[in-house]
Amino acid sequence: MPEILWNRMTARALKELAAQDAPVLLPVGSTEQHGPHLPTGVDDFLSAEACRRAARILVAQGRPVAVAPSLWCGLADHHVEFGGTFTLTLATYHALLRDVCRSILMAGFGKILIVNGHGGNITALNAISGELSRELSAPIAVTSYFMAGQARIAEILEDQDTLMHACEGETSMAMAIAPDLVDQGRLAEAVGPEIALQSDPSEAIHVPRPFHTVTSSGVAGDARRASAEKGEAILDACAEAIAEWLMK
Repeated sequence: MPEILWNRMTARALKELAAQDAPVLLPVGSTEQHGPHLPTGVDDFLSAEACRRAARILVAQGRPVAVAPSLWCGLADHHVEFGGTFTLTLATYHALLRDVCRSILMAGFGKILIVNGHGGNITALNAISGELSRELSAPIAVTSYFMAGQARIAEILEDQDTLMHACEGETSMAMAIAPDLVDQGRLAEAVGPEIALQSDPSEAIHVPRPFHTVTSSGVAGDARRASAEKGEAILDACAEAIAEWLMK
């Protein structure tokens, strides 16, 4: 199979891909606490994996594609109190994405899909992608892999309908791609309240809340019935949804 990862290719190979009008998938995530059982890099690892799987689907269909190196830091101020968390200000995040997307465009590519893996980035990315499209005179699309595959995720999970945080879904995917980083001895503690990934539209006033005031465990949802099999199914479903959109 042809190489899909930007940083494993030569500059010449990337120029050839750009000349074929290949889209670039840009995974973005976060490095933040993920409860007592998961590593801090979960959001980064999972967005990158969803992009790799989507790219492999495209290549199998004869479509050129490149997956850019992931942006491992995002907007995670609400997790800081737990420790282990990196976070950016909104202005820095906007500037970082602008420069990365500009670099992709200057390399000759014309299509960028930002693939997000962190709930705290969603609202900002929706706004930033519009700004970047105007600033860079290029279409900058954005999705969250777990939103792209939401319908199938709801069918796979047993104890929740959507991804939450360090939950059945995220833990399952971590088990699938990095089982050595999952502390299964702490799964019994990996339980917390259910949350919405985005503000409930029925609420007229949005009040930001530090995550430690929502859950003492650092978990939202219930990870106790997580499995690698569920994780594989979720990642494949999300990748298929992303690839389907790119093949339109």
